[in-house]
Amino acid sequence: MTSWANRHMYAMWGVLLATIVIGYNGRDLAKALDARWLVKFPSAWVIPLKKHISAAMKWLVEDAAIGPVSFTDLTRSIAWLIEQPYHFALALLADGFVIGQGADAYTLLPAISWIVVTAVVIALGQYCRDWGLAALVGACFVYLAVFGQWDSAMVTLASVMIAVPIGAGGGLLLGIWTYRHPTGERILSPILDLMQTMPIFAYLVPILFMFGFGPVSALVATIIYATPPMVRVTTLALRSVDPEIVDFGRMAGATDHQLMWRVLVPSASQTLMVGVNQVIMLTLNMVIIASMIGAGGLGFDVLAALRRLDIGAGFEAGIAIVVLAISVDRLSQAFAERMGQVHKPVSGTWIARHRRTVLVVGLLLVTWVLGQFSPLLLKYPDAQTITTGAFWNDTVKYLNVNYFDVFEAIKVFFLTWFMLPIKKVLLGIPWPLAITLITFLGWRAGGRNLALMCAVMSVFIAVTGLWTKAMVTVYLCGASVILATLIGVPLGILAALNKRAGQVINLMIDTLQTLPSFVYLIPVVMLFRVGDFTAMIAIVLYALAPAVRYAAHGVRGVSKDLIEAGQVSGCTRFQLLRHIRLPMALPEILLGLNQTIMLALSMLVITALVGTRDLGQEVYIALTKADTGRGLVAGLAIAFIAIIADRILKASARGARVRFGLET
Repeated sequence: MTSWANRHMYAMWGVLLATIVIGYNGRDLAKALDARWLVKFPSAWVIPLKKHISAAMKWLVEDAAIGPVSFTDLTRSIAWLIEQPYHFALALLADGFVIGQGADAYTLLPAISWIVVTAVVIALGQYCRDWGLAALVGACFVYLAVFGQWDSAMVTLASVMIAVPIGAGGGLLLGIWTYRHPTGERILSPILDLMQTMPIFAYLVPILFMFGFGPVSALVATIIYATPPMVRVTTLALRSVDPEIVDFGRMAGATDHQLMWRVLVPSASQTLMVGVNQVIMLTLNMVIIASMIGAGGLGFDVLAALRRLDIGAGFEAGIAIVVLAISVDRLSQAFAERMGQVHKPVSGTWIARHRRTVLVVGLLLVTWVLGQFSPLLLKYPDAQTITTGAFWNDTVKYLNVNYFDVFEAIKVFFLTWFMLPIKKVLLGIPWPLAITLITFLGWRAGGRNLALMCAVMSVFIAVTGLWTKAMVTVYLCGASVILATLIGVPLGILAALNKRAGQVINLMIDTLQTLPSFVYLIPVVMLFRVGDFTAMIAIVLYALAPAVRYAAHGVRGVSKDLIEAGQVSGCTRFQLLRHIRLPMALPEILLGLNQTIMLALSMLVITALVGTRDLGQEVYIALTKADTGRGLVAGLAIAFIAIIADRILKASARGARVRFGLET
């Protein structure tokens, strides 16, 4: 390293230390100088953007119209179009087809039997891969029936059956449009960035305002949340198609329409199914949040359990979501793999070629007919269900009774020596200095354009009157990310260097990634009660996975030639790790840090339920009060924090890759 680089590094550390000292004493200095406006943005300078947005939304819903068609008519039409297939799916899987209402209601046809639904997923598993997958997904659905989660799971599955085709289809069409029109991609890319970084709670408010409380609003929110990955995957998949295949299609005389739908899309089908898989998983990730605006199912069960602090019921419903997610995820992955393979056509009669379909339809008819005489064929008996709720409740009660002092000591230690000092520093940094430092970091990482973007977004947060809550958000997110990184990176290194430990760690991380975010709150609240420490633990558990996975990937990806060169030079295992593996894995570790920050920020709105006083709480209050302006402005503030962190870390990772010769 050159002397200039050394001086530059020392200067950066000096600036960081000075900022910490100023922040720690900032409030006292501002009070002594009678300049409190330096640490608290003056209310007289705040732009009332919230009121303007709320007024615009009110006009849009009540007065906006194009000729005789009002905006409300448009939203009602969209709601009707979504509602019809949803009610059909709900009747098919959960409620049955009912004629009439109240006392005059008559069941024309019952819902599909739990036996038939299980048979369908078994048949799909065998068709997509083999009997091993069939047994796995069949066991998952039998679990839902035996543990009393069937009815709620079918309501959730009905939502997935409607949201996924709309989200995947809409994402496919938008992806094709951006592939054909580069200008469209430049327009759509920042919108997709904003959609993926803004908390889902932020646009629940306008959706609730436009569509009302109910399952349709939940489906619209789910579709908006799950569509962006499909758009990006579609564009990437179409660009990845071999140019020779495209040239062959053109030489065969295909029109643009034929080239797209008969050449490009089929050639990219396997990659496109990856996007569909992401839509499915994001849809399932939304089920609890969507339950807050009218969606039923497993998400509502978890939310209700959280509200009454029923850890047993919450865990049971949360595990049911995980089981459903695992089965749907494995089926979609297997189907994607099958699409990339060549299979011999099955010969014989139509029945021989479609034996699975015939068997399932036959079983459906048998259960519908015989189910009139034996209810077991239609619905798993409630008296035979198993519950683990008492076990979970007793476990938490035992821990609270016997280890209360230990939990309290851990909580006090982290609050006193870790969390509160970070909070004091961030709240004490003068906002003009903070904006200047953020702009400087943007310039150092990515040049003038990134610096300008950082400055504009930071000023927006200040002038909308959210600076203090933004700093609390940064404090809570920062403390969680530091802890997640300190835990995750060593675990990732261990997983990369020790195969047996890697298997255990991967199993742990897979479990954490499939659990719904709300589920983390229940045991933590029961053990530590509400507050910032509880929120931090829940965020760390939720955001830990990328820190582990990226660190493991980075360490595994170090060139074997470099490792051998180090060994020849006489390096010990620790020296190999410190001087070769970690420096070369730094770009991936930074990307993992970036993803950890994104997950931490997405969790903040959920942790508002346990009493945090940050931007997440602002969004949650806006949702409960249906205050569109307040929710959107707070959501934009969170999104801007996420975008600033994302761009700076990605630019830093790119710079690290260039510095180590991994990228030109």
